[in-house]
Amino acid sequence: MKTVKFFAAALAATMLFVNAGKKPTPVKVDTAKSSVIWLGKKVTGEHTGTIALKDGQLLLDGGKLVGGNFTMDMSTLKVTDVKDEKMNTKLKTHLEGEDFFGVANHPTSTMKITKVTPKGGNNYDVTGDLTIKGKTNAVTFPATVDPKTGTGTAKIKIDRSKYDIRYNSKSFFDNLGDKVIYDDFELDVNLATTK
Repeated sequence: MKTVKFFAAALAATMLFVNAGKKPTPVKVDTAKSSVIWLGKKVTGEHTGTIALKDGQLLLDGGKLVGGNFTMDMSTLKVTDVKDEKMNTKLKTHLEGEDFFGVANHPTSTMKITKVTPKGGNNYDVTGDLTIKGKTNAVTFPATVDPKTGTGTAKIKIDRSKYDIRYNSKSFFDNLGDKVIYDDFELDVNLATTK
């Protein structure tokens, strides 16, 4: 009987050791099937558009999200709600300029996940370091990751004033009236992974 107990204890200890040394599985993001939709609001309305992903990966441990990162290619920024071609180009050029994202000097923006809190099922609260225009700040947002379908979604609310994006921001300028562009903008992230 003692031999059986000893064997069981040894087996359990071995399994713990093996599992402890196991690294999370990196799962590559399929950039062609993924999307990032941005939404910015102002007093007089709002604008939407897209940004393509350059690369990314999710780290899964037993099918559960434990980390990851992705890179946005800012040179792919598009405006999707303005149908007039001339006005669309004007807004796109303005967003790419130093008043906003300074794409010439900062061609990518990155997100590196630093903390994941499971909320049940495929739902998580995620904290990550978001870098835009060379400035990095922590952001926390809700996310879902379904290991069966290899998909993930996140809604990230960002305060642009923390990234020195000052144009028509009431955090930096007074008396803007109806020309105020709100500091908060949103990224609606939809990730597909390669299988």
